[in-house]
Amino acid sequence: MAGTAALGTASGQLYARSSTATPAQEFSASSSPDAKIPRVWSVGKETFAHRTRLMRDLLDRENLDALAFSSGMYLKFAVNVSGIWDGEGVCVVPRNGDAFLILPASSANAWRFQASRSRPWTSDVTFVDASHPLEEALSAKLEKAGLHRALVGIENSAMSALFSALPEIRTENALRHINPLRMVKSAEEIGVMGEAASLADWIQARYRENIRPGRLVGELDSAMTALAYQEAARRFPEADVTIPCWTLSGPISASPHGAGTSFGNLSGARIETGHVLINNVYPSVDGLYVENERTWICGKPSRRQAQLFEAVLAAQEAACEAVVTGNSIAAIDGAALTVFERLGFADMVCHRAGHGLGLGGHDEPVDMAFNTDPIPDRMVTSVEPSLLEYGLGGFRIDDSVVAGKTAKILTRSPKDIKSQTIA
Repeated sequence: MAGTAALGTASGQLYARSSTATPAQEFSASSSPDAKIPRVWSVGKETFAHRTRLMRDLLDRENLDALAFSSGMYLKFAVNVSGIWDGEGVCVVPRNGDAFLILPASSANAWRFQASRSRPWTSDVTFVDASHPLEEALSAKLEKAGLHRALVGIENSAMSALFSALPEIRTENALRHINPLRMVKSAEEIGVMGEAASLADWIQARYRENIRPGRLVGELDSAMTALAYQEAARRFPEADVTIPCWTLSGPISASPHGAGTSFGNLSGARIETGHVLINNVYPSVDGLYVENERTWICGKPSRRQAQLFEAVLAAQEAACEAVVTGNSIAAIDGAALTVFERLGFADMVCHRAGHGLGLGGHDEPVDMAFNTDPIPDRMVTSVEPSLLEYGLGGFRIDDSVVAGKTAKILTRSPKDIKSQTIA
C-alpha cells in the first residue's frame, strides 16, 4: 500500500458501533465483587468509557494536552486494537478531541478484520509505509488536531524522536502516571476475567483427571492445552483467547519458572511417584489475563511435603483475605509473610506473593511487597505465596482476586491437600 490511507475520520466516533460489540448472555453474580453484570467475553462500550475517563483525568491532573502510546499493550488499552508490535504504530489521545492511530501498512488487514467486528474504539487510522514514514504522518495529524504546540505525555522517552519535526511541541515521559491507569478495572473487564477464571478452573479439573506417574510433562501440558481450546471455542465463540499451560514436576519445581529458556521441565521429563508438581493455567480472554496455579503431590505426601503444602495454603488464604479496598498493597504480601513467620518458614521465602493482573500477565502493581499505596476498588491481583526447597520441590498456590469491601476470588479450583493429591 503506497503512501497513506485513512479509514474513517468522522468526528465524535471514538468507538465504532461498540454498543453491539460485547457478547453477553445471562446475568451472573460471579463476575464482580459487589454487583451483578452480564456474562461477557470481550470489552465494549463500558470499558471504553472507563478507560477514557481514566486518561482524561490524567490529562487534566498533569495539565497535558495529549497522551501518546507506542506499545501494543497500550494501543489495546486506549483504542482496543490488538496485534500491533511494540513501536510499530502510535496512538494519540488528545485532551480535547478524538483519539487517532497511525499504523504500518502491513497491519491494514488486521485492522480491517477487527473493524469488521466493531472492536476498535476509533475510526481515525492512517497507514504508513517507507514512502510516507510514521514521523511525517504523525506531524501532519498533530498539526490538523491543533496539537503542534502541545505538551504530550509519552509512554517512554524513546518516543520523543517521533515528534522532532514539530519543534514547538514538548514531550514528557509520563509512564509513572500512565501505568497506574491499568490497576482499576471496569465491571465489564472483571466480567471478562471471571469468564477466563471459570475456564481456568475447568482446565485444572482436566489436569486432576490426567496427572499420572510416567506421563511426559510436556505431553500432559500440550494435551490439556488442546482440550482447553476446544472448551474455549464452545464457551466463547469468536473470542480472542490464549491459554498458556505449563507444569513443573519434581525437584525443578523449586525453580519458579522452570529449567531452561522457556517455562516448564526439560524435554523428556516425566512425572514420578513422590514428585511435587506446580502447574500454571494462565488464560487470557480479550487480552485480559488471569492465573490459576496449583500444587499437586503424586502419591502419598511425605511429612515434609504436607508441612510445606499446608503452610503455603494458610499463607495464601490469609493473603487473599487482605485484598480489600483501602488496605495497603504491601499488606497482601505481609499477610502471607506473617503466616510463614508464625509457622517457622520465613527463611524460605524468596518470591513475592503476587502481582497485578489485566492486559499484562504481570500487570500493575508489580512491586506488591514494597508498595504502601492503598488498594483501589476493583484492582485484580494474583495471590501466589510460595515455599521453595531445593532438592524437594516448590509449593505455590495462586488465585486471581478482585479487591472490594471483601476480597472476591475469581478462580475457584480446589486447593486442599486431599484434592491435590494424586493417588
